[in-house]
Amino acid sequence: MRRLIILTSGALLAGCGQQAALEPPPGESLPPAPYGSAERPDAEDLLELDPQAAPERSVELRRRSEEREDNPFDLPPE
Repeated sequence: MRRLIILTSGALLAGCGQQAALEPPPGESLPPAPYGSAERPDAEDLLELDPQAAPERSVELRRRSEEREDNPFDLPPE
């Protein structure tokens, strides 16, 4: 019985995502256009991340295990 309640509540929770386009709440408006810009960004433009907010990985991952070098700062606790 308890499993049924948990599964049912999980299914109901998973189905409550909204699939409609984003719009500001009634009575509100989008932020004004940035200084120097002629057009005002829409909701989709405001949701895009800056490159600094989500940078791409710039290091290559290791493909196989390698021996670690000795670390002089890796001291045991006192």
